[in-house]
Amino acid sequence: MTDAELTALLKQGDGQAFEYLVKTYQDRIFNACLGVLHSAEDAEDMAQEVFMEVYRSISGFKEEAKLSTWMYRIAMTKSLDHLRSKKRKKRFAFVSSLFSETSNNPRYDPPDFIHPGVQLENKETAAYLFKAIDALPENQKIAFTLHKIEGLSYNEIGEVMSLSLPSVESLMFRAKQNLKDLLGDYYKTNF
Repeated sequence: MTDAELTALLKQGDGQAFEYLVKTYQDRIFNACLGVLHSAEDAEDMAQEVFMEVYRSISGFKEEAKLSTWMYRIAMTKSLDHLRSKKRKKRFAFVSSLFSETSNNPRYDPPDFIHPGVQLENKETAAYLFKAIDALPENQKIAFTLHKIEGLSYNEIGEVMSLSLPSVESLMFRAKQNLKDLLGDYYKTNF
């Protein structure tokens, strides 16, 4: 089924078309969210929200981009909004702990993240790499994740992020430089 056919059926409210959409894209959307959120539980929630958003707003989809590109854009936006919300909660918890009489405040720090696709013997290195990716500026993190983890081309990343090809190339260059700086000491001491 082509994107145009699928989109037309979705706009008509066809339940089977929506089921086909979910089955076709659920793993990709989950992995895109996981690459940003580093929590399987949060990524699963965000993937569900992405599909709900697609269902609610498909009538407004203008088909100027591919359906998958539009869905990636929604996934990245929702994932980043979730991270921002989590950071606000974390800051609030810290401020609250300054004025709290007990030290049993809820902990918002996520556990060390290990991507499910990483082999057992590489888990420590992968954890360090994902922490470094997480330290990148937001746009670099998105571009790097979409390219290296999701396998999107620079052109596709440009469509998802609404950026020109040179802008994506620049983001990727800066992301690689920043990762090289962040990971340099680790690799010197461990390899």
